[in-house]
Amino acid sequence: MNKRILELFQESQDTYVSGEEISRRLNVSRTAIWKHIEELRAAGYEFEAAPRKGYRLLSKPNSWQVNELLSGLKTKVLGQKIHVYGEVESTQTIAHALVASGAQEGTIVLAEAQTAGRGRMGRTWHSPAGKGIWMSLVLTPRIPVFFMPQLTLLSAVALCRSIQKVCQVDIGIKWPNDLLIKGKKVSGILLESSGEDERLKYVIAGIGISVNLKTEDYPEELRNIATSLAIESGADISRESLVQAFLLEFEELYALYMENGFAPIRLLWEALSVTLKRPIRTHSPTGIIEGIADSLDDSGALTVITQTGEKIKIYSGDIELK
Repeated sequence: MNKRILELFQESQDTYVSGEEISRRLNVSRTAIWKHIEELRAAGYEFEAAPRKGYRLLSKPNSWQVNELLSGLKTKVLGQKIHVYGEVESTQTIAHALVASGAQEGTIVLAEAQTAGRGRMGRTWHSPAGKGIWMSLVLTPRIPVFFMPQLTLLSAVALCRSIQKVCQVDIGIKWPNDLLIKGKKVSGILLESSGEDERLKYVIAGIGISVNLKTEDYPEELRNIATSLAIESGADISRESLVQAFLLEFEELYALYMENGFAPIRLLWEALSVTLKRPIRTHSPTGIIEGIADSLDDSGALTVITQTGEKIKIYSGDIELK
């Protein structure tokens, strides 16, 4: 039914189509029309409704231009195999299934929208259609399981550096891997893995980037804490160009990491951090920890110096910048 409604608007060539006409031509009730219009809005289509005139289609959601993405890709491995979907529950779930079917390192999954996008700490990720980069990347690093946090920090560095290059915005990393612009979150990273004999079999790096969302695209409860690259840069951003830049940056840093270990990645992370040398607060199994975020250790843990001078290492969880 949604397809037939869109065909009517395409025939109308940007003029209003009355609810009565849609009802007559498709033989459905006015209530059913409203329901389908709302479904299309949720999928990224924008409509204007006017009394006694009906509906007018203002814009369609962007769709991935795969040929453009592949033609501008400069990587050797990452992104050479791409799976693109419309609306999915989560690209992470699809990527895990692809690995089980033999997907190789560098395979990526892209979706126009996610209905159950996953964030860290079991949170959901707001993923409207055509507005962002909702992507999962398959990796098969030959490293011990306990090095996983280092890959999380590497992912944040690669994403931060690629956004700086493409979008020209003042962006930084909040430990461990949230990307912030003016204190608001613009991206999230979630790494999920499978290990065997204390070594990683594979890692799925989930990347969510709010690219071209407008303020009205966010639910009310997110508007004070989240933002997009378009809002902050003042212009729409090519999703294909940003994916190309990210994959190249990640591939280069990944090679550096596999050859030289975590030390150079740690230096890059610290240079991009908006966490270090600031007062922070976090909850731990033993209670609340407050102090100054001092540095990263060799594992990627955050070293915090308390008011008493005690050095405490935080290995996981959320921190609050004070």
